[in-house]
Amino acid sequence: MNTELEFYQLTSAGDREINQDCMAHRVCADYAVFVVADGLGGHHAGEKASQFFCRGLIQLAQQFQSAIQSQPQRATNEWILASIGIMRELFADDPAADDAHTTCAILYLDDERVVTAHCGDSRIYRLNAQQLVWRTKDHSATQQLLDDGKLSEWEMGIHPEQNKLTRSINLSTSPLVDVQVFPAMQNGETFILCSDGFWESVKEQELLQLSQPHSGKEELKKMAKMAILRAQGRSDNCTVQWVRRC
Repeated sequence: MNTELEFYQLTSAGDREINQDCMAHRVCADYAVFVVADGLGGHHAGEKASQFFCRGLIQLAQQFQSAIQSQPQRATNEWILASIGIMRELFADDPAADDAHTTCAILYLDDERVVTAHCGDSRIYRLNAQQLVWRTKDHSATQQLLDDGKLSEWEMGIHPEQNKLTRSINLSTSPLVDVQVFPAMQNGETFILCSDGFWESVKEQELLQLSQPHSGKEELKKMAKMAILRAQGRSDNCTVQWVRRC
């Protein structure tokens, strides 16, 4: 797996003082995992939530890898629950824990399957050179408006309720995470994981630029910079991971 994957990642605070996004990855001989998390909460609570969750997820990846082979959905849910347990340990007696929330977008790859898990409005896109195959569905007020035919895809990113989430990872409630299993990643396919600071200012057709055979690090940088500039001084934290099977 590690010899077949090419990947790049970047993060920026955008126009915010603090970057509450976090990203992490682990690429091994027989599997790979990528995660983007967007923290929410004041006084650095969101920053800690995203960092602690990602740290726990990557720390426990090897422990759950075998179980994912046989029961991917169940094992992934247990992996996430255990990661929240580490998140709780890292917060310890920190009073910020009560106000700490994070989204997550998790991509697990091996030679047999693709597993995605997400909560909130951080996204995963699956693309080939011809089309956007699918994206994860946000847990947000604007996703519901899109589903009801009241918004277009582009209007989601500029709607005043764009940041109103219906789910998040936190320490006070049981996680409601969508876990899905798909066929294995094919040669030439591209996955994009990102926080809302990236996708809200990028049109879906523009994402196809990142799935072309020649695309890579420079194209990713240009698109992230474009997303921040389009926000006209109001950019959220912007984080994106680009993964391709060669």
